[in-house]
This record gives sequence, structure tokens and C-alpha cells, in this order.
Amino acid sequence: MYRRILAPIDGSITSSHALEEALRFARANDALLQPLFIVDLQPVAYDSAATFYPDMRDALLEEGRRLTKDAAARMEREGVKGSPRVAEVGLIGDDIAQCILRCGEDFGAELVVMGTHGRRGWQRLMLGSVAERFMRLARCPVMLVPGREAEQQAREREQAEQIAG
Repeated sequence: MYRRILAPIDGSITSSHALEEALRFARANDALLQPLFIVDLQPVAYDSAATFYPDMRDALLEEGRRLTKDAAARMEREGVKGSPRVAEVGLIGDDIAQCILRCGEDFGAELVVMGTHGRRGWQRLMLGSVAERFMRLARCPVMLVPGREAEQQAREREQAEQIAG
């Protein structure tokens, strides 16, 4: 089966849910897993707000270190081998999907497991979809894990905590 699995993570509930699936799949197949956090400064690079966040790159790198450390701990608990990675989108002509592709090729990924928010209509048109773009570029199988259930469960937990607290 698949021996090298890449799992892009971004800190969202959907991403966490996809990492959980990647962990299960890696454990069942004794595969190497590489959780991947992408630092993308492009949305703010040309925005006037960027001048107010001179340490944005450092903050994003720190977030990546935090998330990959958490992913490594989850891997250790589950007995899954591999190591997380933090990568940056190139400044010219690169986007998150292309960066995932490049990192997957570097890792020799045979499968990519990633979350998808399942946006439709205007939301998808305006926001785009990293998962959809990556699917068009991918050179290996991709497992998309829908996040609707995970997001709904998180909302329900928050509501329960507000009522209880």
C-alpha cells in the first residue's frame, strides 16, 4: 500500500480531522507520515496591513513550529513514524497548492491526506480552494477529508461549554 503519506495542516478543525485520518492510515500501513505546515505571506505581502505586521513571517513560522510539534506528539502517541515539516510559499509565482506539491515530491509522498471545507457557490468562488487546486496539480493519489462534521462538533462543544460555564 502507501508507504509515505503527506498531510498538510493549518491549525483548523478540518485540518486536525484530516491529520487524524492520516494517522490512522499511516498506523494501519506502517507508513511514514509527514505533517506539513505552509507559511504563506502572499495575501498580506501587498496589503497595506503588512506594514503593521513587520513580524508576520516570524509569527507564522512560530505557529508552524507549534502545530508541527503538536502533530509530532500525536504521531508519537499513535506509534507513527515520520517527522513534520514547515515550508514557505515562494515569493514569485507560487501558491500553497504548488508548495504542497513541491514538498510532496521532496518527501516522495505516495498519498496526500488533506482536509476540505466543502465550500460551495460564492464562498468557493471568492475564497478558492487549496484542496481543489492541489487536486488539479497532484501527481499521486489524494484523500480529501470533509470537515463539516468536525466543525459542527466543535461548535456543539463550544455551545455546551458556554452553557455549562
